[in-house]
Amino acid sequence: MTSPASTAPATQRNETVIVFALSLAAMVVSMMQTLVVPILGLIQKDLHTSSANVSWVTTATLLSAAVFTPLLGRFGDQHGKKKTLVAVLVVMVAGSVLAAVTHSLLWLIVGRVLQGAATAIFPLALSVLREEVRPARLPGAMAMVSGTLAFGSGLALVATGLLTSGDDPDYRSAFWLATGLAALALIAVATLVPATRQTTGGRTDVVGALTLAATLVLLLLPITQGHEWGWASARTIGCFAGAAAMAAIWTLVERKVREPLVDMRMFAHPPVLFANLAGLLVGFGSFALFIGVSYLVQMPSKIAGYGFDATVLRASVEFLLPSTVVSLLAAPVGGQLVRHKGPRLVLLLASIIGTAGFVWIALDHEHAYAVIAAGMCVGAAISFGYAAMPAVIVASVPHHQTGIANGINSISRSTGSAIGSAMITTVLASKSVEHLPPGAPKLPAESQFTLTFVIAGTAFLLVAAVAGLGLRKIRALGDTAVAAPAPAAEAGTTAPVTR
Repeated sequence: MTSPASTAPATQRNETVIVFALSLAAMVVSMMQTLVVPILGLIQKDLHTSSANVSWVTTATLLSAAVFTPLLGRFGDQHGKKKTLVAVLVVMVAGSVLAAVTHSLLWLIVGRVLQGAATAIFPLALSVLREEVRPARLPGAMAMVSGTLAFGSGLALVATGLLTSGDDPDYRSAFWLATGLAALALIAVATLVPATRQTTGGRTDVVGALTLAATLVLLLLPITQGHEWGWASARTIGCFAGAAAMAAIWTLVERKVREPLVDMRMFAHPPVLFANLAGLLVGFGSFALFIGVSYLVQMPSKIAGYGFDATVLRASVEFLLPSTVVSLLAAPVGGQLVRHKGPRLVLLLASIIGTAGFVWIALDHEHAYAVIAAGMCVGAAISFGYAAMPAVIVASVPHHQTGIANGINSISRSTGSAIGSAMITTVLASKSVEHLPPGAPKLPAESQFTLTFVIAGTAFLLVAAVAGLGLRKIRALGDTAVAAPAPAAEAGTTAPVTR
């Protein structure tokens, strides 16, 4: 008979390789969000299209993520997490290949839609961790996988800057990189992640999925396109009104369906609700850092009177890479803090550090060291935030709702990122540098960057209010679950099926 002492190292090794495979998959999917940001100009030039049309390269991914993430998160809970993970990774590889080989904007957008569907990998990964990792290691494992989200977002900007830094840059090299990494993640998940042992079965709530998808699309579409359409235009206002109406319809549908896609009692459970609000704010701050700093350092100092004249490559490597590395290094630290001190304290720390970082860069963005150091503070704060939110979800929902609950939280972060992008675009375009030389392009006034960082700092400050008001009953995870479960767990929901 094998002794417990001899099986413990094997169990630990198994958990380690599972965390590695899922971290790689999460990193790759987070890269898809920011991969195209530095190359939108190259895509526009190569495909001979307008800036309005090329913006759909980013919008399509966001909308696809909004539609598929909650649906696939729930599907994985019902029918098998590993099978769903592998299928989603196959779709991501196909989308990356299509984006790399096509010379058509339409097919590039289709490829980006397929890449966006892979956002469901993150909630599926957390569901696998909850099933396969011992409680004592679960906070650290979730923090590690979550930390790769911030790392992947920054890494994509750096890698794209490196790949397109030559005299004749080709944006398709970024998509070939995505293809290779997605294929590597597919192999890792297929070989290292065990098959699902628990599923709930049941029917897919098609009506609930369609109404939720319509709500999210109508909400995110004007957020991403409002700058092009005009914030007071009929299309923008109409979409927001439609989103409100569809949200009401979706709520009614989910309250009536026998097996809803989203249990509304779980959705309205205070810890879950406040975790989603925190996700919105942290997602907002993360995009404000990446895009705001990238734009700031590339400003021509002799014309604008500020900036660092940085190339895309220098902006990526010198100014963004340090915050990206810090976010990865902070992930295990955040996991240990979540385990021993609880996610509430970690969110409070994220709020304090993130707010301090944005205040620093708002007050001093004339020196490179200040921009880099402030970015590192915000990178650590983002990682702490991403480490805490899944812990809140896992401690607050029954086992069989882990996928859908983390899927909704993932969408809240994506929505925050979209709002952050729209905010930056609008704020920077609202006031230009005066007395520009003849023929010089319009450049945002320096005060607009200051305003951008102040708004982002305010968002992180609000995270403290969310943690203080909404997460009072969430304590350190330790070896057991610590929060009162969502009401759905007490209402006799479908029991999981062990397979």
